[in-house]
Amino acid sequence: MSRPQPPRHTTDRQGRPLVSAPSADSARTALEALRQEISKAVVGQDAAVTGLVVALLCRGHVLLEGVPGVAKTLLVRTLASALELGTKRVQFTPDLMPSDVTGSMVYDARAAEFSFQPGPVFTSLLLADEINRTPPKTQAALLEAMEEQQVTIDGTPRALPEPFLVAATQNPVEYEGTYPLPEAQLDRFLLKLHVPLPSREAEIDVLTRHASGFDPKDLPAVGVRPVAGPAEIEAARAAVATVSLAPAITGYIVDICRATRDSPSLALGVSPRGATALLSTARAWAWLTGRDYVIPDDVKAFAPPTLRHRVQLRPEAEMEGITADSVITSILSHVPVPR
Repeated sequence: MSRPQPPRHTTDRQGRPLVSAPSADSARTALEALRQEISKAVVGQDAAVTGLVVALLCRGHVLLEGVPGVAKTLLVRTLASALELGTKRVQFTPDLMPSDVTGSMVYDARAAEFSFQPGPVFTSLLLADEINRTPPKTQAALLEAMEEQQVTIDGTPRALPEPFLVAATQNPVEYEGTYPLPEAQLDRFLLKLHVPLPSREAEIDVLTRHASGFDPKDLPAVGVRPVAGPAEIEAARAAVATVSLAPAITGYIVDICRATRDSPSLALGVSPRGATALLSTARAWAWLTGRDYVIPDDVKAFAPPTLRHRVQLRPEAEMEGITADSVITSILSHVPVPR
């Protein structure tokens, strides 16, 4: 485990200390407290919570997939409340225009000039609800934001806040009136997280809470409070960057990704960008679990959510009921694990 780091200070232009920055250990403790805070409103989605935190640490974005009614939207809203981050929600519809997301130039009659009116993308945590219900033109409006953390309006690039995360949701079973995300768009997401139906015990807990007056629209009423903020996220990111990676682990990641390109079940394997993404998520998970080095189990834990949306099944494999997850699981069981 890494040694506790002394508090760092941010300074103004004259070098005077302003705020004591959190140490790596205190940042980890704050991020671990997220589970308890989010569990006050969301039941049984620990894996999705962990994925969202890892994405924040890796400066990535998340695609949440699940049937309606499994608290995808509530999960993101609760995360934003527990992280003290600004958040906005966009309901993606067939008539949504790119400017409805990014913003546009608006004519000010008083000043006789155009001024920029920011869109909802100018926030720290953007909830893109049902992203596959909007046409490709509007989906593409997020490409620059997700990759460059900026949007270009009227030829002028405009920076987005830091931190910045897009959490997009989509329904895996309803295809009528939807526009499947193209490969280029899917590749912009660091993780694709499945939000499953709750277990029987968890569902009983959900109903019991609602019977007791739980209102998902009133998070402060159930005691959700901020336990971390931008300072903790920045300190955690700096700590993750110091997590060491042995050459054997690097080779293990590359071997996994190369195996997807040779799989007879896949028409499209993982690109080098996907391998880089797996490296990042494994390092973040290693740090969250209290280590300053990556082990093979870290890679195995995040291979499915990091790679499942970066591969494409052959039609004949889909007809046989093969899934991207089953292919990745098979590859993990066959690629030699470094010792």
